[in-house]
Amino acid sequence: MALVSMTEMLKTAKAEGYAVGQYNINNLEFIPAFLRAAEEEEAPIIIAASDRLVDFLGGFKNIAGMVKTLHEEVETTVPVVLHLDHGQSVERCRQAVEAGFTSVMIDGSHHPIEENIAMTKKVVAFAHAAGCSVEAEVGTVGGQEDGMVGGVTYADVNECEMLVKETNVDALAAALGSVHGPYQGEPKLGFKEMEEIAERTQIPLVLHGGTGIPEYQIQRAIKLGHAKINVNTESIQAWTNSVRDVLANDESVYEPRLILKPAIEAVVQTVKEKEREFGTSGKAKGAVNS
Repeated sequence: MALVSMTEMLKTAKAEGYAVGQYNINNLEFIPAFLRAAEEEEAPIIIAASDRLVDFLGGFKNIAGMVKTLHEEVETTVPVVLHLDHGQSVERCRQAVEAGFTSVMIDGSHHPIEENIAMTKKVVAFAHAAGCSVEAEVGTVGGQEDGMVGGVTYADVNECEMLVKETNVDALAAALGSVHGPYQGEPKLGFKEMEEIAERTQIPLVLHGGTGIPEYQIQRAIKLGHAKINVNTESIQAWTNSVRDVLANDESVYEPRLILKPAIEAVVQTVKEKEREFGTSGKAKGAVNS
């Protein structure tokens, strides 16, 4: 199966009451871990590269080439999306589409809503023409991601409705209290606002900062229209903890393979746990039309 967009995948998830996880590439070894986890769980998956890490990972073409090659090499049978997370500009989204990404997020959330809408319209035009899906954001997800720190700005319900109606975007990330990175205490999501946004936009919603949110809140968010949940910190923590353990337990080890194999396994298990939590396991066959 070729890489797919997330349009149909998220519509199906929303209709059937589960969420597809997005898992971010932090180094190139994460890619086979994600593919293996999805295959073993028979789960659709969204593999993403954050715009701020694209250059570190070798550029858009290198990322797309690695994902496509590994996808074919291991004979992946589940639906896989290659997504640009937090695209910083219209041009960066264009580069991702041209390189072979099948989905992009244009993050105009730090701009006035009129500018956010204008940017999103431009991205939707060329992305849809190429068969790619588009995610937009209203409000600001707080916390730290890829070295950037910010506070939470709740999404305005009217602005969410306006953006969706004017842009024909495929999914909406409405910031409602989640953060990137570890939470200080239990998160408090804006479920009242979430319900109203879901009702007025009628499109799949996206929950950023999925690591650390209690499962009961995750399930409530899914019921209120979240069909995509982003997970990054949890995978990184599993990877780092594994590397630390290997090095601490054997000071003589130096071969990368011996250090990284347990870390890859840790990421696989983390993703499989999230797929089960989100209800994605076993949903591969019905997620998209093959």
